[in-house]
Amino acid sequence: MAKGILGKKIGMTQIFTEAGTLIPVTVIEVTPNVVLQKKTVETDGYNAVQLGYLDKKEKHATKAETAHAAKANTAPKRFVKEIAGEEMLAFEVGQEVKGNIFVEGELVDVTGTSKGKGFQGIIKRYNAHLGPAAHGSGYHRGIGSMGSINPARIKPGKKMPGRMGGVQRTVQNLEFVKYDEANNVILIKGNVPGAKNSYVVVKNAVKAHNAAINPAALA
Repeated sequence: MAKGILGKKIGMTQIFTEAGTLIPVTVIEVTPNVVLQKKTVETDGYNAVQLGYLDKKEKHATKAETAHAAKANTAPKRFVKEIAGEEMLAFEVGQEVKGNIFVEGELVDVTGTSKGKGFQGIIKRYNAHLGPAAHGSGYHRGIGSMGSINPARIKPGKKMPGRMGGVQRTVQNLEFVKYDEANNVILIKGNVPGAKNSYVVVKNAVKAHNAAINPAALA
């Protein structure tokens, strides 16, 4: 089964259960997604639904984007992604997808772009050991040995300084805590990839058993 929704990371906060247990949660805004296109095995070779999130001004959209969104009777979208699988085909083109497709306690995977850290050394980038801290060492945060003399080159895969972050990452098996329909937000236990106001994709966990799409979502 496969189901999912697009959203924007707002930040983190905390809530309390009735028993008084504190739960750290990430707040994700999920303004109703719109189904822009349905793809089936017959027409495209696979089953998927294309979702669009957040309206974009037409002056900032291409003619192709505007025409594509018009087929779903909606405005061009800022963030467009596909959710592959047969289950999402229950939604029709132009229909809204809300956070109630998930149920409380369900496990989800959240995909986003990690925070960019710029150019970093191996101490921060790969958590490498520091050099001797004693006086006279003169070698504290260096890269260390590049390998043996014989190859006369640096072998591929050597951990070296470079750009850190700014890549797509997925955090798996996070608990879906709550859907606040009034504010169009969902609460996910723990932290998710990305900076504030970055776009994320929330899907049902692929490595855990999950419930089917909530029938109330189609009402």
